[in-house]
Amino acid sequence: MPDLATQPLGVFDSGVGGLTVLAALQRELPHESLLYLGDTARVPYGSKPMDMVRQFARQISHELLRRGVKGIVVACNTASAASLPALADELPVPVWGVIEPGVAAALEVSRSGRIGVLGTVGTIAARVYQDRLERAGATTWGKACPLFVPIVEEGISDSDIAALVADYYLQDRPPLDTVILGCTHYPALTATLRRALGPDVSLVDSADSTAAVVARDLHAMGLAATGPGPGEVRHLVTGDVASYLHTARILGGPLGPAERVELGAFEPSPS
Repeated sequence: MPDLATQPLGVFDSGVGGLTVLAALQRELPHESLLYLGDTARVPYGSKPMDMVRQFARQISHELLRRGVKGIVVACNTASAASLPALADELPVPVWGVIEPGVAAALEVSRSGRIGVLGTVGTIAARVYQDRLERAGATTWGKACPLFVPIVEEGISDSDIAALVADYYLQDRPPLDTVILGCTHYPALTATLRRALGPDVSLVDSADSTAAVVARDLHAMGLAATGPGPGEVRHLVTGDVASYLHTARILGGPLGPAERVELGAFEPSPS
């Protein structure tokens, strides 16, 4: 029987945004081998029906399982909103999303309980952050920011254009002391958002929170990799590999061997 601790950890996202989560996992778990799947052929997820995104998440998870992963990190806010917790109940390995760690971190940081959420159209409409925060007693404000993703992928996160767009999205915000970056692209906009929001507002990046939770759980389950050297990072891409690597470099994500993968149009049966 193979040693599960030596198996790779699977991570997936609709495209390159989840590389921020991958980088956080690499920092938190330097000995862990990571297998990242970017579904760039079907990006973006944020404007697609949730049922469709749920199907994508199941399909990708089964592909990662076929490749021997010991656990799966859904490094996409929209996919986490659409597929969890049902996906975790279905799969035979541990599954983590980015929403619960982000919520927990925001509640810990907030002083007043007035928390904003910035995300894709799908994430904000699904209220996956707002409902959890409000059940814990917080007052929330959510804003869909669809232009942020192309700004990040064009490499202009710290430009005048980015500042204008941020000011536009944030102009009607109520008083807040904490804002969750509810899309894995948005940490690239941290400097721009800090200037727009001011020094008294804390930004919560769910990538770091998620990595901390995954590390804690892997160690508790005896599944954390140990070894003298760093783990290997590999990438699977459903779209054009060269375009993916170009954008990954802009985001500063952990690079490694990348190959194209065909997922097909089937719907995996529950196992």
